[in-house]
Amino acid sequence: MAGVGRLARSVTCAAFGFHSTSHRRLNQPAKTVCGTAYQDIISTDGNSSFRSPLSLNLQELSDELKGSGRAAVVWDCLRAGIDPNLYYSSQGGKDDSDDAIADAWIKATACAIISGHDVVSSGSHDERNILGRREGQGLGTEALKRLQKLMHDYHRYNNYSLRQSGNTNGQHKLHGGENAYTIENSIASLSHMNVSPDGTTKLLLKMRKDGLEVESVIIPWMDKGFSTLCVSMHKVTFFSSSTYIHPDTFRSQVGCKQGCTFCATGRMGKLRSLTTDEILVQVYYAFKVCRVVRSIISTQNNILPKVDNIVYMGMGEPADNAESVVRAAQILVDRRLFGLAQSKVTISTVAPNPSAFHTLGKALASLAWSVHAVDDQLRRRLVPTTKNTMEELRCALVNTLRTRSIKLRRTMLEVALIEGVNDSDEDAKRLAAFSKAIMNDVERSKVVVNLIPYNAIDHPTYRTPSMETVLGFQKIVVDGGVLCYVRTTRGDDESAACGQLATKRTRP
Repeated sequence: MAGVGRLARSVTCAAFGFHSTSHRRLNQPAKTVCGTAYQDIISTDGNSSFRSPLSLNLQELSDELKGSGRAAVVWDCLRAGIDPNLYYSSQGGKDDSDDAIADAWIKATACAIISGHDVVSSGSHDERNILGRREGQGLGTEALKRLQKLMHDYHRYNNYSLRQSGNTNGQHKLHGGENAYTIENSIASLSHMNVSPDGTTKLLLKMRKDGLEVESVIIPWMDKGFSTLCVSMHKVTFFSSSTYIHPDTFRSQVGCKQGCTFCATGRMGKLRSLTTDEILVQVYYAFKVCRVVRSIISTQNNILPKVDNIVYMGMGEPADNAESVVRAAQILVDRRLFGLAQSKVTISTVAPNPSAFHTLGKALASLAWSVHAVDDQLRRRLVPTTKNTMEELRCALVNTLRTRSIKLRRTMLEVALIEGVNDSDEDAKRLAAFSKAIMNDVERSKVVVNLIPYNAIDHPTYRTPSMETVLGFQKIVVDGGVLCYVRTTRGDDESAACGQLATKRTRP
């Protein structure tokens, strides 16, 4: 890993740029996708009336494909980061993006010259030995046609820019000349990948709907044998085919309307919310990248372990996109779909209003609250959109936790520590008392405080506190009877750390 760190750099993945399509009708069919009727299909928060297989549960997909076994093999592929539209094509369609990812990873990390790592050819990995007990089960011609119909519908009604340009084909050419609607050419494509010295990998995905881009971050924990994925909820960068933006100066207009003064995402505003498919496609690509990286590195040197933990802590406030966030969480924890444990999926909210806890609490996932300060005046300074007192928000959290199962009553309180702003001994004592009050009011609940030393975003006055101050703050909270951890900063050299996501590119 030391070799990776010294030579790590960003890679623009031009080879990832396929064109595509996909979709799923939930409500009434649209008369047209132009003018006013377009607003009937795409709701104001960005949710689409059509869904791809990624956001359909097993029963819904079974109904579409006319068989639960067919739906199960499709999800075997999706769970492995493999596109079933290519895998089950009559030509045995090869997914060229796997080789592009492998080549980009090797370039970004120079892993071919890392001492002690055994690198194999980027094209030598075999998908067919990782799908489990159903790997030999086919999908069938009729089921594949139905799957393609879902993708075709999604593509047609969600890729509005294609309609504007008159391009309604947009199919990816398979080997042998066959066409297919794929995840890459219908939902999102991977356009850029940054790798930090510690292995933290930032992915930039270009959404096919409108050309906007969004970031997600894979954080590997080699000692624990798994990776954490940080997903985004809101949209970022727009690329125009007629406008060239130099990669050294490019910044997006991103991601969140809460305006937290210490967060790069919050300083950029919000363009639109992601659909459920656009949230889940981040998971799909993360699984794909981890699989491909494991295939080019010997298994004894597991640089990018499989994703086993997902946090909604990327771009955007989940409460501003609750419908998509909650549905995506349900797909993630369904054991027949992505199959993550409920305790391994965490939704973090700044709690823009008291109802946010109730709404997000419907998801079978853990809740985290970005508190940052218990004092009302200081909290409004750090989170300017705050309208309620901290006591009002605390009571709302308490009421929500009381309705949850025992295993989902574990809550994390997050604090971005800023030197001379919210890192005093008095701040720590207030936080400890605040946390204890939650546990006292909710039977069998547990509150864990997560301290996040401020990650620099060019703020004129904010600074990272010394480790001595951070550890002193932690000790006061622990002495107050509350579990408290200091988050390890990961990916800060590639602007992938907490509070730094802002879709900027650097020259490769």
